[in-house]
Amino acid sequence: QVQLVESGGGLVQAGGSLRLSCAAFGLTFDLDAMYWYRQAPGMQREWVADITRGGSTNYADAVKGRFTISRDNAKNSAYLQMNSLKPEDTAVYFCHTNQIQWDVPVRSFWGRGTQVTVFS
Repeated sequence: QVQLVESGGGLVQAGGSLRLSCAAFGLTFDLDAMYWYRQAPGMQREWVADITRGGSTNYADAVKGRFTISRDNAKNSAYLQMNSLKPEDTAVYFCHTNQIQWDVPVRSFWGRGTQVTVFS
């Protein structure tokens, strides 16, 4: 069974940095694009960043220039380096990917999330 496990969250002062990790276990397929989402209390889950298997990246405007997504295909892992953190970045951060067959997502996988709290 495929599992995504996030780590690296914590409590940090505004302006500080954190590095989140997402490791995939139980894979029976090559990982395709990997995504980071976040969900603040009382808010909908929102997309933060994504990275293709080849390393192309996209970012939400709210994090562009501050966050960097990366991956290590050999380790079936993705990372989110978060710099210049702001209190509004406080949320549970989730890792997400899909199993792709014939260019169509056939299964969706989510981690359980890691809490990031930024205080001013």
